[in-house]
Amino acid sequence: MADAGAGSLHGGDAALPCPPEEQELSQRLRRLYPAVNQEETPLPRSWSPKDKYNYIGLSQGNLRVHYKGHGKNHKDAASVRATHPIPAACGIYYFEVKIVSKGRDGYMGIGLSAQGVNMNRLPGWDKHSYGYHGDDGHSFCSSGTGQPYGPTFTTGDVIGCCVNLINNTCFYTKNGHSLGIAFTDLPSNLYPTVGLQTPGEIVDANFGQQPFVFDIEDYMREWRAKIQSTIKRFPIGDRLGEWQAMLQNMVSSYLVHHGYCSTATAFARVTDTTIQEEQTSIKNRQRIQKLVLAGRVGEAIEATQQLYPGLLEHNPNLLFMLKCRQFVEMVNGTDSEVRCFSTRSPRSQDSYPGSPSLSPRHGSSNSHIHSTGADSPTCSNGVMSTKSKQSHSKYPTLSSSSSSSSSSSPSSVNYSESNSTDSTKSQQHSSTSNQETSDSEMEMEAEHYPNGVLENSSTRIMNGTYKHEDILQTDESSMEDSCPQRQLCGGNHAATERMIQFGRELQMLSEQLCREYGKNTMHKKMLQDAFSLLAYSDPWNCPVGQQLDPIQREPVCAALNSAILESQNLPKQPPLMLALGQASECLRLMARVGLGSCSFARVDDYLH
Repeated sequence: MADAGAGSLHGGDAALPCPPEEQELSQRLRRLYPAVNQEETPLPRSWSPKDKYNYIGLSQGNLRVHYKGHGKNHKDAASVRATHPIPAACGIYYFEVKIVSKGRDGYMGIGLSAQGVNMNRLPGWDKHSYGYHGDDGHSFCSSGTGQPYGPTFTTGDVIGCCVNLINNTCFYTKNGHSLGIAFTDLPSNLYPTVGLQTPGEIVDANFGQQPFVFDIEDYMREWRAKIQSTIKRFPIGDRLGEWQAMLQNMVSSYLVHHGYCSTATAFARVTDTTIQEEQTSIKNRQRIQKLVLAGRVGEAIEATQQLYPGLLEHNPNLLFMLKCRQFVEMVNGTDSEVRCFSTRSPRSQDSYPGSPSLSPRHGSSNSHIHSTGADSPTCSNGVMSTKSKQSHSKYPTLSSSSSSSSSSSPSSVNYSESNSTDSTKSQQHSSTSNQETSDSEMEMEAEHYPNGVLENSSTRIMNGTYKHEDILQTDESSMEDSCPQRQLCGGNHAATERMIQFGRELQMLSEQLCREYGKNTMHKKMLQDAFSLLAYSDPWNCPVGQQLDPIQREPVCAALNSAILESQNLPKQPPLMLALGQASECLRLMARVGLGSCSFARVDDYLH
């Protein structure tokens, strides 16, 4: 059981600065034990003030142990355990104890014990207890009778204890030199333990607070090489061809899933694999993903409703997530619902003929996507057809500023999909907008720029998206405004008013979903987080400002992409990602059952 105040790598009050020594400890522990999840299995960092015999005194941050008993005989022995057991995911765990004073007789024991072992004894005397004693140099393995093991130790010596959770052995070190294996067949969930018996005995523990005397990292490198060599020698034999075909299909499906259309086509041609999805559908998904990653969520919603009728209506949670993200992008000034008010680029105004009277689904602005008018083509499963069809939604339309009065109360909410106000202009493009665009224009993998950094005013780059001369055939100037000026809605008053109106309508949508499906804590949190941005003069530098980071678009993009694929009876996750997730989960399960080799078989080691 964790003690109050016991530290963890990720625990504590985030508002309080971490002392430099704590930062150094955390960094060292992360380097030594990268596979350990400290939230689930905290590492020992100090001795437990609750799990000790009363003859033990603790000081100096519960790292120094001194004896305060009578010390007349073995019945006066006293021990203390660390705050947490050693996690199996460590693979190899190490701690050191410095003998500050051997006291009267130097009856000191250093080792390990399980939870519940009697603390009125030196480590090693009882079952599930193991110790190396300083007065005689003997090792004690769950027995009162010791075995010759190593030299005695006294004042000034540094004794290390290394637990190998791969082969379940333990060895000790003295002043940086290994003394050889002391114990084998160790059980799991053992605690670092020290015991004292005579007055004046004082020891200090080092759980990583300082560099170790023994080079434990070199020993870890040896075992990491052993484990990785075992993995590399795994016999494939006659299954090589079968595995290659499987991997080729996994790579192909991954490329298709993320919309790398030309690369997927070229890869399929070279490897003779089959692409299950039509190329037009892949490109449609690609276009929608690019809109989301560019912060143009309203247009992505409109494109989804037209290319995949009924998808969002049957996925209210996804619809609400998209609308909340659209509100965040309005605050950011990137969504076209507010961009249309910008006066900085007259060409941008031309890109949205209906502004400022825009539908939030941007039917009028997206002339490159077919209008929902009677004469315009529609689509099913992402592939355009010429059959006329009008879409209807069961959820409230989040109307534009020109029609806000009609949606000011739930009773006046329009439940039907608005037709495009610029169908004539849309029809001029309807016969060509879905034709295959050249790979150089539409391919997402053209150039990749990380973390939403904009190279210049004409480069549209968001995290995970790509440099392009044309996104959904939108006028080049329509993306120029994405250069951040750190002003709410781009600093435009009309855009701010539209954002506030959109927020009211988003609240109404939340209430509508609550009435139909009951309370949803995730919806409530998304709405609160989005609206909280308006409480700060500088939303980008506030406690909830991380929402405005372009990287936050990626989960929304992934969710929408998966829903589209699932609606077409295609896997919502590519097999490559599922295999990667399964491998990671297997390693976590290995750690939970005490298989320490998981620490040196991390998936990340094979991805670099």
